[in-house]
Amino acid sequence: MTETIPLKFPCALIADDQPDVLAALRLLLKVEGVETATAISPEAVIEAVSAREFDLVLMDMNYARDTTSGREGLDLISRLRAMDRALPVVAMTAWGSLELAVEAMRRGLDDFVLKPWENARLLKVLREQIEAGRARRREARLQAARELELAAARDLQQRLVPLQLPAIRNCEIAAAWRPAHGVSGDFFDVMPFGDARAALCIGDVMGKGVAAGLLMSNVQALVKAFAAEDVSPGELCARVNAMLCRQDNAGKFVTFFYGLLDADRGLLRYTNAGHNPPLLVRHDGSVARLGQGGPVLGVFPDGEYQEGEVAVARGDRLLLFTDGITEASNASGEEFGEARLLELARENGASTAETLRDGIMREVAAFTGGEFQDDATLMIVGQDGIPNTRVSR
Repeated sequence: MTETIPLKFPCALIADDQPDVLAALRLLLKVEGVETATAISPEAVIEAVSAREFDLVLMDMNYARDTTSGREGLDLISRLRAMDRALPVVAMTAWGSLELAVEAMRRGLDDFVLKPWENARLLKVLREQIEAGRARRREARLQAARELELAAARDLQQRLVPLQLPAIRNCEIAAAWRPAHGVSGDFFDVMPFGDARAALCIGDVMGKGVAAGLLMSNVQALVKAFAAEDVSPGELCARVNAMLCRQDNAGKFVTFFYGLLDADRGLLRYTNAGHNPPLLVRHDGSVARLGQGGPVLGVFPDGEYQEGEVAVARGDRLLLFTDGITEASNASGEEFGEARLLELARENGASTAETLRDGIMREVAAFTGGEFQDDATLMIVGQDGIPNTRVSR
């Protein structure tokens, strides 16, 4: 007794110009629980496949025009493959040859059975191909769903990342944001509180892809909800961390820096939650690393966040960045590194924030051969009173 095909109501299209062959195959497949439809010509096959989805096409290689070459069958395989890459196609012919089989496989045939067929062998081939075809269709549907999810995440993120930086008195700000794979785990923002005060923030989710991008979008939304002129950096980080710790983020965490800049007084009060310490490159070339704060966000519910305060004078440059800048690697595996970043900042200390931003991003791109392996974000803040620019993407 033959084994029943372990699939629910599969449907096969049988194509042959001999009525007795069609009848025999329909009876055999009916016993196995396979629904069937028939076609007696290549054009009828194309019409049937255009009208509905089949789990398999079982087709003859020769029709009325030619009885030995298999040319009609070869052309039909090509047409079917152009219509549906996932559709399993199995050929049957009484005039098989090695050359014909090779050419048929090259055109996309999945398997080949000679007439007269052996029932057990034929059914085994059909079972395997139907299962394989259904697996391909499932994967195609999952891929389509992933692409829709990616597009939705990308759209959400594009709307949350600022296109235009706000104007802050006595201050210039320039930023670059480069997602490596469509959806970024990086983000930054500048939120003004009056004419000369603003919140500066930058963050990076551990991981890549849609999940990282969605978590970062969640962080952005939380920051915007909690940020206010009277909310200190430490308090904001504690609130965001508490919210993230209540969620199931699949083991992901967020490095984050948040600062309140008073451009009139030249003061920055900040908290660093495990992020790459921003570099305050002073006009005399000395450097302060802004590392005071606490643990990364989303891991420790009771995490405590300290605050630091630094003076930002005219001619100073504050560099906020993610590890996609400093850990960008060349072909030899060497990282761009903090030292190169500092060197560029010192060499271009008199440049505008926009010029320094463009120069750094250009040097990183040249160092890596034009390929950013990770999301890369850079923000330059200076006390110069030069008008702000659009974000570089």
